[in-house]
Amino acid sequence: MATTSPISTALLSYGMSGKVFHAPLIAANPGFQLSTILQRSSDDAKLKYPHVHVVRSFEDVLKQNDIELVIINTPNETHFEFASRALEAGKHVVVEKPFTVTSLEGEKLIELAKKKNKVLTVFQNRRWDGDFLTVKKILDQKLL
Repeated sequence: MATTSPISTALLSYGMSGKVFHAPLIAANPGFQLSTILQRSSDDAKLKYPHVHVVRSFEDVLKQNDIELVIINTPNETHFEFASRALEAGKHVVVEKPFTVTSLEGEKLIELAKKKNKVLTVFQNRRWDGDFLTVKKILDQKLL
Protein backbone atom coordinates (compact mmCIF):
# COMPACT_ATOMS: atom_id res chain seq x y z
CA MET A 1 0.00 0.00 0.00
CA ALA A 2 1.45 3.35 -1.04
CA THR A 3 1.61 6.10 1.52
CA THR A 4 1.64 9.76 0.78
CA SER A 5 2.84 12.64 2.87
CA PRO A 6 0.28 15.05 4.26
CA ILE A 7 -0.30 18.13 2.10
CA SER A 8 1.76 20.96 3.53
CA THR A 9 -0.70 23.83 3.94
CA ALA A 10 -0.44 27.56 4.59
CA LEU A 11 -3.26 29.65 6.04
CA LEU A 12 -3.23 33.34 5.11
CA SER A 13 -5.10 34.67 8.13
CA TYR A 14 -5.69 33.63 11.72
CA GLY A 15 -8.78 35.74 12.35
CA MET A 16 -12.19 34.27 13.04
CA SER A 17 -12.39 32.04 9.95
CA GLY A 18 -8.84 30.82 10.49
CA LYS A 19 -9.36 30.00 14.15
CA VAL A 20 -12.88 28.57 13.90
CA PHE A 21 -12.99 26.87 10.48
CA HIS A 22 -9.77 26.47 8.56
CA ALA A 23 -7.07 25.66 11.12
CA PRO A 24 -9.17 23.12 13.06
CA LEU A 25 -10.35 21.38 9.87
CA ILE A 26 -6.83 21.17 8.47
CA ALA A 27 -5.38 19.99 11.79
CA ALA A 28 -8.07 17.29 12.17
CA ASN A 29 -7.44 15.71 8.76
CA PRO A 30 -4.35 13.46 8.58
CA GLY A 31 -4.14 14.16 4.84
CA PHE A 32 -3.07 17.73 5.60
CA GLN A 33 -0.37 19.36 7.68
CA LEU A 34 -0.95 22.89 8.91
CA SER A 35 2.59 24.12 8.29
CA THR A 36 2.42 27.91 8.06
CA ILE A 37 0.11 30.66 9.27
CA LEU A 38 0.42 34.27 8.20
CA GLN A 39 0.00 36.63 11.14
CA ARG A 40 1.14 40.18 10.57
CA SER A 41 1.83 41.11 14.18
CA SER A 42 1.00 38.26 16.55
CA ASP A 43 2.15 34.72 17.24
CA ASP A 44 -1.01 33.56 19.03
CA ALA A 45 -1.54 30.76 16.49
CA LYS A 46 1.40 29.03 18.17
CA LEU A 47 -0.62 28.72 21.39
CA LYS A 48 -2.97 26.24 19.68
CA TYR A 49 -0.56 24.97 17.00
CA PRO A 50 2.98 25.11 18.44
CA HIS A 51 4.52 23.29 15.44
CA VAL A 52 3.32 25.95 12.97
CA HIS A 53 5.70 28.35 11.31
CA VAL A 54 4.32 31.89 11.70
CA VAL A 55 5.24 34.33 8.94
CA ARG A 56 4.57 38.05 8.57
CA SER A 57 3.90 38.46 4.85
CA PHE A 58 2.33 36.72 1.89
CA GLU A 59 5.72 36.82 0.19
CA ASP A 60 7.10 34.71 3.05
CA VAL A 61 4.43 32.08 2.27
CA LEU A 62 5.21 32.07 -1.45
CA LYS A 63 8.95 31.62 -0.80
CA GLN A 64 8.37 28.37 1.10
CA ASN A 65 8.97 25.62 -1.43
CA ASP A 66 7.45 22.96 0.83
CA ILE A 67 4.03 24.65 0.91
CA GLU A 68 1.76 22.81 -1.53
CA LEU A 69 -1.60 24.38 -0.68
CA VAL A 70 -2.55 27.94 0.24
CA ILE A 71 -5.85 28.72 1.97
CA ILE A 72 -6.91 32.27 1.11
CA ASN A 73 -9.13 33.53 3.91
CA THR A 74 -8.33 37.22 3.60
CA PRO A 75 -10.57 40.19 2.71
CA ASN A 76 -12.63 39.63 -0.46
CA GLU A 77 -10.80 42.23 -2.55
CA THR A 78 -7.49 40.35 -2.05
CA HIS A 79 -8.73 36.95 -3.26
CA PHE A 80 -7.91 37.42 -6.94
CA GLU A 81 -4.42 38.82 -6.38
CA PHE A 82 -3.43 36.28 -3.74
CA ALA A 83 -4.88 33.32 -5.66
CA SER A 84 -3.13 34.45 -8.86
CA ARG A 85 0.20 34.83 -7.13
CA ALA A 86 -0.12 31.50 -5.31
CA LEU A 87 -0.97 29.68 -8.56
CA GLU A 88 1.94 31.38 -10.33
CA ALA A 89 4.19 30.18 -7.49
CA GLY A 90 3.07 26.60 -8.14
CA LYS A 91 0.69 26.21 -5.19
CA HIS A 92 -2.75 24.64 -5.09
CA VAL A 93 -5.37 27.11 -3.80
CA VAL A 94 -8.55 27.10 -1.72
CA VAL A 95 -10.31 30.48 -1.68
CA GLU A 96 -12.87 31.43 0.94
CA LYS A 97 -16.16 32.65 -0.47
CA PRO A 98 -16.77 34.82 -2.30
CA PHE A 99 -14.34 33.32 -4.79
CA THR A 100 -13.64 36.71 -6.41
CA VAL A 101 -15.43 40.05 -6.59
CA THR A 102 -16.10 39.77 -10.35
CA SER A 103 -16.89 36.87 -12.65
CA LEU A 104 -14.07 37.95 -14.98
CA GLU A 105 -11.56 37.55 -12.14
CA GLY A 106 -12.99 34.10 -11.44
CA GLU A 107 -12.65 33.08 -15.08
CA LYS A 108 -9.04 34.29 -15.15
CA LEU A 109 -8.19 32.26 -12.04
CA ILE A 110 -9.79 29.14 -13.49
CA GLU A 111 -7.75 29.50 -16.69
CA LEU A 112 -4.55 30.12 -14.72
CA ALA A 113 -5.15 27.03 -12.56
CA LYS A 114 -5.66 24.94 -15.71
CA LYS A 115 -2.51 26.37 -17.26
CA LYS A 116 -0.49 25.63 -14.11
CA ASN A 117 -2.17 22.23 -13.61
CA LYS A 118 -3.13 23.16 -10.03
CA VAL A 119 -6.26 22.58 -8.00
CA LEU A 120 -8.33 25.72 -7.42
CA THR A 121 -11.54 25.57 -5.41
CA VAL A 122 -13.83 27.59 -3.18
CA PHE A 123 -14.27 26.77 0.49
CA GLN A 124 -17.96 26.12 1.02
CA ASN A 125 -18.66 25.09 4.59
CA ARG A 126 -22.45 25.54 4.47
CA ARG A 127 -23.17 23.01 1.73
CA TRP A 128 -24.35 20.32 4.16
CA ASP A 129 -26.46 22.50 6.48
CA GLY A 130 -30.08 21.40 6.82
CA ASP A 131 -31.54 24.56 5.30
CA PHE A 132 -29.26 24.36 2.27
CA LEU A 133 -30.13 20.69 1.74
CA THR A 134 -33.85 21.47 2.04
CA VAL A 135 -33.65 24.21 -0.62
CA LYS A 136 -31.65 21.87 -2.85
CA LYS A 137 -34.28 19.14 -2.43
CA ILE A 138 -37.09 21.58 -3.28
CA LEU A 139 -35.26 22.73 -6.41
CA ASP A 140 -34.32 19.18 -7.45
CA GLN A 141 -37.97 18.11 -7.14
CA LYS A 142 -39.07 21.19 -9.09
CA LEU A 143 -41.49 22.14 -6.31
CA LEU A 144 -40.58 25.78 -6.73
